[in-house]
Amino acid sequence: MITTYKLSPKSLNNLRKHGLSDNAVRNLEALEDRVFDSEYTFLEQVYALSFAGEFRQKESLILRQAKGYFRLDRMIPNRTIREWVEALLFALIVAGIVRTYVVAPFKIPSGSMLPTIQIGDHIFASMYSYGAWLPFTDEKLLAQPVERGDIVIFPYPRDPSVDYIKRTVGLAGETLEIREDQVFINGEPLDEPYAFFEGKDRYALGGTRISNFGPVTVPEGKLFVMGDNRYNSADSRFWGFLDAEQVMGKGRFIYWHHDPRESFFSGYRLDRLFSTLQ
Repeated sequence: MITTYKLSPKSLNNLRKHGLSDNAVRNLEALEDRVFDSEYTFLEQVYALSFAGEFRQKESLILRQAKGYFRLDRMIPNRTIREWVEALLFALIVAGIVRTYVVAPFKIPSGSMLPTIQIGDHIFASMYSYGAWLPFTDEKLLAQPVERGDIVIFPYPRDPSVDYIKRTVGLAGETLEIREDQVFINGEPLDEPYAFFEGKDRYALGGTRISNFGPVTVPEGKLFVMGDNRYNSADSRFWGFLDAEQVMGKGRFIYWHHDPRESFFSGYRLDRLFSTLQ
C-alpha cells in the first residue's frame, strides 16, 4: 500500500478551526487537491510557502488533516491489471452484499434434517425473508415473523461460529409437548408429514429418551426448533429455545448435491437439484 497526502477543502477548513491563521490557510490553498506520494515531499512543498514558521509549529496537525489515501493507480501502474483488480474488488463487494442481504449458500454436513435435506445437499437460503439489519444500527428493515414450518438458518447458540438449520415447530406464547413422538401445540396434535423416526427404540444424543418432552411454554421472542430426523438432531429439546432475532435466513431450494462420504467421482445426485424445501 502507498500512503499519500492531500489537502481537501474540508481539511483546510478544519485547520482554520484548529487555530491556523486565515493567511496561512490561504497559502495552503495553493496545494489544494494535489496528491503527494510521501510525507517528505508533502512537507517540502508546505515549507516552500509563506508562513513556514507557523506551519512548522502546526506540522503534526497539518499531517493529520492531510489524510492518507491509498492510490490504486500508484500501486498498480499497469492500466489493464488495475482495471482487473478494480473489477475484482467491485465483484467481491457486490458478492458480500448479496450474501448478507439477498441469498447465501450453505452446505449440509449432517443428517439432522433427513429426509427433507440430505447429507451433501447444498442449499440456497433467502437472507431477506425475516428482514435485514441496517448497518451500524439495532433496526431491522422490513422485519417479518418466523412462521411454523419454516426451515431456518441460525448460529448455533452454544457455538455461534457454526451455522445450524432446523425446522420451526413452536412459536412464542405456545405450549408445546411431545408424547410418544407426537407433537402437541396448546393441547392439539400437530400434523408433521416431514417428521422422520429412524428406529422406534432409538435413544438420541447420549442416551436421552426423546419420544416424550415437556410441556414447555415458548417465551416471547423465542422459537422452538427441531430437526426433521427426530432421533438424530441436536435442537431445542437439548439446548433450549432459539432467540428469534438470531435467525439469519430461510432455506429455499437445493442447488447441488455431493455426498462427502463418497469419492470425488461419485456421490452426485442430479435428482436433488432445484428441489424446493418445504
